[in-house]
Amino acid sequence: MRSLPFRGAIFSFVILAMAMSGLAVASDDTSLHHESAATPSSIVIGFVGGFVGHDNPYQGPVQLAERIRTAFPQGTYVQVFENRRRKQAYETIVHLLDANHDGVLSPKEKAHARIIIFGHSWGAATVVLLARDLRRGGIPVALTVQVDSVAKLWQNDSVIPDNVAEAVNFYQPHGFVHGRKRITAADPAKTQILGNYLLDYKNSTVECPGTNWADHFFTPGHTRSQCDPQLWAQVESIVRQRLSPETASSTPGIQP
Repeated sequence: MRSLPFRGAIFSFVILAMAMSGLAVASDDTSLHHESAATPSSIVIGFVGGFVGHDNPYQGPVQLAERIRTAFPQGTYVQVFENRRRKQAYETIVHLLDANHDGVLSPKEKAHARIIIFGHSWGAATVVLLARDLRRGGIPVALTVQVDSVAKLWQNDSVIPDNVAEAVNFYQPHGFVHGRKRITAADPAKTQILGNYLLDYKNSTVECPGTNWADHFFTPGHTRSQCDPQLWAQVESIVRQRLSPETASSTPGIQP
């Protein structure tokens, strides 16, 4: 096991490298609750990594959310959050499920939930933490997707809680910052791990607009994983199959 000083040094370096990217951060007064006339049939939540803003148009999670929002305009709530806004994401989900607006989720309201959560980097680790929050609230999760998941010092992004039906993990192993190689199920009888899929960007030609030299020099593979169109198309395919009733029970063919 790595010593805490070493992990602390890596954590500090990650903060420095990501801060140098100069990516936009959303303001604290951003409205995260969208009023809806009816409880959505599906809730799709995304998390961006690092210090990235929830509306940064160059980010894979943001682009994916927009495509899902366009493809499923009726009955599906889609929202992207900064990874530090996990509590607000949880409150948003509870608000959306609370059909009678009495402030308490009934067993029926909880059972109605079809929740999908995805994220990149720190945002991918936040996916698992939010799933655990929902477990404590007795709320099921249909799917979690982690892309090059990076946990902060006090986090554990490797074990998927038993309220999650399906989970999938994509990772690349190179550079100072790289994703978790393997996720496991707390209870394999309740959670199906669809796979831990290796991404190799050693000879990649993937370009990432909106990033600078620090991203490409210090974290080239990690940076490419957040903007790789082929990868995010695969994530989109997995999500869309869970949102489409006619294909919701099928397992996607994943081709990393």
